[in-house]
Formats: sequence, C-alpha cells, structure tokens
Amino acid sequence: MSEKKRRLKSRGNGTGTAFKRGSTWTAQVVVGWKIIAEDKPLRAITRSKGGFKTRDAALQYCPVLKAGGHQKQQSAPTMMKYWDTYKDGPYKALSASKQQAYRTAWKKLESIQHVPIDQLTVADLQQVVSEKCNSYYTTRDVRALLISLYRIAAAEGWVRQEIPTFIQLPALEETEQTPFSETEQKALWKTYEAGDLRAAAPLLMIYTGMMPGEAMALKVDMIDIEGHRIHGAGMKTKVRKKTDIVLAEAIIPLVQDLIDHAQPSGYIWKRVEKEWYDNYYAALQAAGCRKLTPYSCRHTTATALAVTKNVAPQTVKKIMRWSTTAMLDRYAHPDQKDALKAVNRLKKAR
Repeated sequence: MSEKKRRLKSRGNGTGTAFKRGSTWTAQVVVGWKIIAEDKPLRAITRSKGGFKTRDAALQYCPVLKAGGHQKQQSAPTMMKYWDTYKDGPYKALSASKQQAYRTAWKKLESIQHVPIDQLTVADLQQVVSEKCNSYYTTRDVRALLISLYRIAAAEGWVRQEIPTFIQLPALEETEQTPFSETEQKALWKTYEAGDLRAAAPLLMIYTGMMPGEAMALKVDMIDIEGHRIHGAGMKTKVRKKTDIVLAEAIIPLVQDLIDHAQPSGYIWKRVEKEWYDNYYAALQAAGCRKLTPYSCRHTTATALAVTKNVAPQTVKKIMRWSTTAMLDRYAHPDQKDALKAVNRLKKAR
C-alpha cells in the first residue's frame, strides 16, 4: 500500500489541458487519482468545463477548475478595449494618412464597438462592412483594422486570429477620373468670388494637384506665401512627402483668404472628414458643376499642365510630385479636340 501511496504522490495533477468538442473547446484538469484494482492502472479524477471559443481561453480557465470551479468565468473584452490598446501601440507607427484611414474605419464599426469580441461571428463582421462601407478601399481598411485588433485579442486567447480574413471585399472598380472642364473651373471661381469660401477647396486642389487627404490636413504653418510653396503636407509616397507643393500666382489671394479664415487650432479646415466632403460637394452644386470626386481635381491639374499648356513631362512630374513621368498616362486626359489640334500641327510636305 505504501508503494501505491508513493505512486499517487509522484503523479502531479499538471496544469490542465484543452480539447475540442464540436465547435468549442473544453478545459480539463486532473484533481486526483483513484485505485480501481491492485493490478489496474490508476484512474485520473478530472474536472472539466466546455463552451470556450478558443483553446487558449480553455487553458486559461484551468486554474479556476483546479480551485474548484467556483470562480465566474471572465467575460471577453469588447472591441473598444482592443481599439484603445491598438491606438497606444502599433497605430502610432503608422503614417498620418493611414492613421486617418483607420480612424474612419473605426467609425464604420460603431455598431459593434461595445460588443464582447468573442461574440462576433464572421457573418456579423461581414454585415457591418456591407452596410457601412461603400467602396473597395474603405472595406479594405476596415478589414485591415479588424485583423490588427483580432491579432491582439487572439494573443489573449479570446478569439481565432484569422476571423476577419474571411470578410469578402467588393470588386475593385478602377474608374477613370474625369477632369473639370474649363467652364466648370470658371464657375467655381465665380462662386468663390461671390463669397462662397467652400469653393476654395476644389480650386486649391485644382491649382496645386493636392490630394484630398493633404488638403484636409493642411495647416497655416505649412504655407509659405512669399516662397510660393506648401511644405510638409505631402502624404503616402516618399516623393510627395519630401517635395514641396508649388503655389501658382493665380491662387495666392485665395490661399491668403484661407489663412485668414483658418481654425483656432491652426488647421485650414475643421478636422471633420464628413463636413469637409459635404462642403466640397455643396460647392460643386452651387457652381453648377458635375458631381466629380476630389481626386478629379488632381487629374485636372495634370491634364491642364500636360495637355492644355503643353508643359514638359519632367516639369509636370515635379509639380505633381510623381516619381516617374509614366504617371502621365493615368492622370492626363486629352480629348478628341486635343488630339485633332495636335495632329493638325503636321503640315503638308513641300
């Protein structure tokens, strides 16, 4: 019998284990051993609890089982908790434009921000992005953000890390941007000169080639009126970040007007994306323009320089802050009239 006692003592209960049962995981610990017969192996006395979403969550519950299972299982943190954790960590290393994209993506997740993360299914996530995201790029940003949040939650054992990767993205439709016509540009100037400062946004982008994100983040201290330039406003590419934006003489009074009406914070416009876009489209409507996207302004700049004004490609590259002149194929939009004007330069051989 003493041998049996030594045998009992030498067999530790361990730290517990987990196994899958159906679609969930079960935590199990050994709390003792019992003798079935002198010639039979000892039989483990176990305690278990099922229903865990992940193996890690089941293993984390094993100490509770060992203690008798009286402690209430901890509830999973909400999405908000992981957003706060992400903002204090990896988010800070992102570029300004990517931070803005993720802030926008987080707003799209408003309906599930306070839901425990382990209660959300792939179908739940898909429903949110399908209802709140209206483009490929917005959906892509939301999914990328969710992947980051789930990575943190998975490290704590609450979810499977790959869940957001099952979100389906809409088809990417690369539509060609349409530049503003000369008539529309004149109408925008007329609207602005009549006192509607909302028209300043599309005009500034048309005359500088600025992207909408750059315009929204523009601050007074970035603008050098005397030097005819804007510095430190570039986003996304290395070339745009290090290259100053050139200010045409024609736009200087408008830029000064924007400075005079700047926000107390030093930004030219309020840092409210929806309001900025609403004002942009309201300006187009007031001027009687087509409902062209803000990116059409940048396409207008390239078309005016390369096609209408026949500026050398290398100079256009500098103004547009491209890394290569090959971008002209994407941004410059000659029409049939431009093509006819060019071909008429060919004279009859004599």
